[in-house]
Amino acid sequence: MKLFFFDLETTGIKYWRNGIHQISGEIVIDGETKESFNFNVCPHSQCDIEEEALRVCHVTKEQILAYPSMREVYDQLIAMLSKYVDKYNRQDKFFLVGYNNASFDNYFLKAFFVQNGDNYFYSWFWINSIDVMVLASLHLMSTRHTMTDFKQETVARALGIAIEQEKLHDAAYDIQLTKEIYQRVNGNI
Repeated sequence: MKLFFFDLETTGIKYWRNGIHQISGEIVIDGETKESFNFNVCPHSQCDIEEEALRVCHVTKEQILAYPSMREVYDQLIAMLSKYVDKYNRQDKFFLVGYNNASFDNYFLKAFFVQNGDNYFYSWFWINSIDVMVLASLHLMSTRHTMTDFKQETVARALGIAIEQEKLHDAAYDIQLTKEIYQRVNGNI
């Protein structure tokens, strides 16, 4: 089983209008971490950059505009994916795994591929992904009414996972929380 754990930080919440400025994650195959990655990305030149989104991530517009180009990061990402998946084999793909990825991150990642001239996103990934938030919903169903919200931080705390508050909203840290939540609610990788 090939899992592509990932988290993104973006310049806003609209994948058709905003862009990615950080992509982090791990490639896990048959329970073994094969590779970790953390790419800072200069978002596409026509995207809207919302100050509130940057403030949440503790970055500035000047910082993200100095990051490596989208194309450079895309090329590095494709080189990494190519080590583990044959995009021409319809039976060889990754499951995308993230926290609330089904309704947010997946759309941004697919848009990132399209913005780089690649319309073959699903050559790399199964269309059905694994959303750890949904898995946690089943696991915490009996205590959900006592929780203030279902944000990643809240869910992690409910599962007894220690949080480093100052690291939240850094994709590299958030993906580690996602993996810990996944392991607690799923029992394995």
